[in-house]
Amino acid sequence: MQTTAPTFPRLLLAHAEARPEAPAVREKDLGIWQTWTWNAVAQEVREMACGLASLGFKAFDNLAIVGANRPHLYMAVLAAQSLRGVPVPLYQDAVASEMVFMLNDASIEFVIVEDQEQVDKLLECRELQQGQEGQQQGIRHIIYDDPKGLRHYEQPGLMSYEQLRELGRAFDKANAGYYDRAVASGEASDVGVILYTSGTTGRPKGVCQTHASFIAAGRGGVETDKLGPGDNIMSYLPMAWVGDHLFSVAQWLVGGFTLNCPESAETVMNDMREIGPSYYFGPPRTFEGLLTAVSIRMEDAAAPKRWLYAKFMALAQRVGADILNGAPVSTGDRFMYSLGNLLIYGPLRNVLGMSRIRVAYTAGAAIGPDLFRFYRSIGVNLKQFYGQTETCAYVCLQQDGKVKLQTVGTAAPGIELKIADDGEVLVRGVSVLKEYYKRPDATAEVLDANGYFHTGDAGVLDSEGHLRIIDRAKDVGRLVGGAIFAPNYIENKLKFFPQIKEAVCFGNGRDEVCAFVNIDFEAVGNWAERRGLAYGGYVDLAGKPEVLTLVAECIAKVNADLAAEDGMGETQIARFLVLHKELDPDDDELTRTRKVRRGFIAEKYAVLVDALYGGKTAQYIETQVKFEDGRTGVVSATLKINDAKTFPIVKAAA
Repeated sequence: MQTTAPTFPRLLLAHAEARPEAPAVREKDLGIWQTWTWNAVAQEVREMACGLASLGFKAFDNLAIVGANRPHLYMAVLAAQSLRGVPVPLYQDAVASEMVFMLNDASIEFVIVEDQEQVDKLLECRELQQGQEGQQQGIRHIIYDDPKGLRHYEQPGLMSYEQLRELGRAFDKANAGYYDRAVASGEASDVGVILYTSGTTGRPKGVCQTHASFIAAGRGGVETDKLGPGDNIMSYLPMAWVGDHLFSVAQWLVGGFTLNCPESAETVMNDMREIGPSYYFGPPRTFEGLLTAVSIRMEDAAAPKRWLYAKFMALAQRVGADILNGAPVSTGDRFMYSLGNLLIYGPLRNVLGMSRIRVAYTAGAAIGPDLFRFYRSIGVNLKQFYGQTETCAYVCLQQDGKVKLQTVGTAAPGIELKIADDGEVLVRGVSVLKEYYKRPDATAEVLDANGYFHTGDAGVLDSEGHLRIIDRAKDVGRLVGGAIFAPNYIENKLKFFPQIKEAVCFGNGRDEVCAFVNIDFEAVGNWAERRGLAYGGYVDLAGKPEVLTLVAECIAKVNADLAAEDGMGETQIARFLVLHKELDPDDDELTRTRKVRRGFIAEKYAVLVDALYGGKTAQYIETQVKFEDGRTGVVSATLKINDAKTFPIVKAAA
């Protein structure tokens, strides 16, 4: 029995001892599911850690990890921690110029990557480092998991995962007890991971979280939802995202369930249907995308099927969430819902890969109530959790039977919540960061003298302790007339429509709200093709009068909702335009977690903002874009500016 405080490597060894042959990790490779038992994972972690030690990796060194969700990359997290080192997962889609900042900031000398694409990027990063003035040490070792395409690479410091394991076996044999002493020396207060913030407002910062903080966060979630060895989770979101580290590392090692890695990003849905996970998580963008795919399929369905779907979905919207919450529902409605479950909801959950889902979570950004209601209405126990990278993504949890569509739940176990005088949400407790890496100034800005972390979010607590997030505190403003303007709230309403992929609203200090809209190219393209509407790409489709009318109809529905909501009627969208390009992280318009960089967009597209508020009916614009191969180009268009339909404000009853 382990008497010292747990660390992640010690949790791994405990599982390997208690149930060595139980499945710990699965990965689909070439169409076949491969399984690692807890014992096998523990052995590979040992070999990898010893291999790193043989190369000179030591306690408190940082190990960068870059790639998709792969068993060996999750094992690399544990290998670094076994030596009291610190894993630093980085976003695999970050370009070299972005990545080199974090590599330098974290003083990275060792990197474990997935494949040739990432090897090429890290070699480019090393070249960039060598060309930087004052750069003392850069990347020395790059270890790759997939050797495909790398046979003739002979750059210094490059080796395969199997070579690393071979080195580890030899080191372990020659240094008996080294690994066990290293694991035993680890402290729960050690930094267990450095996760970089998304950089919404500036350069990313490295958030240092301890083993203790993430283990406490993992345990709180596991106990709340009664997770255990019988559960399965699909790990498909970026390893660098705090949510993945909470679910796929912390909760995995606390709860001992099975981690499943998809064959590729493109096969996630099919792989989910095969595995049938009982536990699932994803940001709102994922749930929006799934709903869009369903909407496209239903538009292509025969008329009788569309009628049946509409009829039963109307029933589900009325009583489905109540049934899931255990609230009273009439016998007749329960019978009809059971029939709908047989004909519509069950098959729909199966298509979504959610036929066996017991618990599903979303976080990372606010989710629109309409989207939330849709999933709960068809029997998916979708709940919200709330947190930041600085809080292990663990501040609030929604408990079964106590789910409110407009809130993110109550304080999670071990967490204290407080609302500051200016409306900002303050957090104190087990999951709060230790510090920003090498940034005492930034740490002091967010941690006050009483130990409260200042989230930067504006929120309110209701009488039952449920937290409602209004928006980012810095984004909440007021119209000239005094009405509170919460752009994210309006944007989420717009993104509920499958035709709208992204939206950016403006209005702070203005007399009305205006919006940029990105259409969903797949959904609108499908809609156009069924109507015989020819188009020659995104720019052409986005500018079609028929598409502008389609978007105008969506905005009119949002405005009708806002007009009926207390205090929101004055924030109806007055004018809008459909952008000529998709907002893209590579163009710095979105973060890597696809959060809108509102200030950057307002500055980059200032001419369009001015046109919206200047009464113009059209505006020409040229925009530079980055392509995946590193080249740049220019996209130009004359954008039509449209007036939106607005509605009389419904006054609240006295």
